[in-house]
Amino acid sequence: MKLYYTPGACSQAPHIALREAGIDFTWEKVDLKAKVTETGQDFRKINPKGYVPALEVAPGQVMTELAVLLQYLADQVPERQLAPPPDSADRYALQTWLVFIATEIHKGFSPMFKPQVSDDAKEVFKQILATRLDYVQSELAQRDYLLPGGFSVADIYLFVTTGWAPRLNFDLSRWPAIVAFRERIAQRPAVQAALKAEGLA
Repeated sequence: MKLYYTPGACSQAPHIALREAGIDFTWEKVDLKAKVTETGQDFRKINPKGYVPALEVAPGQVMTELAVLLQYLADQVPERQLAPPPDSADRYALQTWLVFIATEIHKGFSPMFKPQVSDDAKEVFKQILATRLDYVQSELAQRDYLLPGGFSVADIYLFVTTGWAPRLNFDLSRWPAIVAFRERIAQRPAVQAALKAEGLA
């Protein structure tokens, strides 16, 4: 497999998942502004959507949507238990978390990265995001991970997205269970290896 990534972007989630899964892979950095990979390829020919992550799972077969990628990787190594079994009630709980993180947390942070968005508008987005984090806080106050069964790819996705907070001067201290969660996940060897590989350790 080959992962196309940008350091610190959401592509960090499949990067961590690949390492958690013990899957052999290569990786290539993408300049998202220029839409060019570090070897000079036109990234739009790899992923016409123009964003990371893109995962080449076989020659000519590229997967792109993060919530799908994470489940795909987990399903390659079911013995690692990175996702509950397909069609189980717990699997639908995982999918609920992945969609929630994608639409409410990931996309909640996105406008704050855009220079064309006014400070007043960003403040509104922060207030909306805070209500979503209130919910995550209430869940993580009850257990160490998002799913009662333990660590999963949903935790990886939440770790990566909440990791953007410091870059945006978004203080997470009002959500102590999330802060403790982040400290817990950061200690995992796969997480540390991915951060080091992306130059973010």
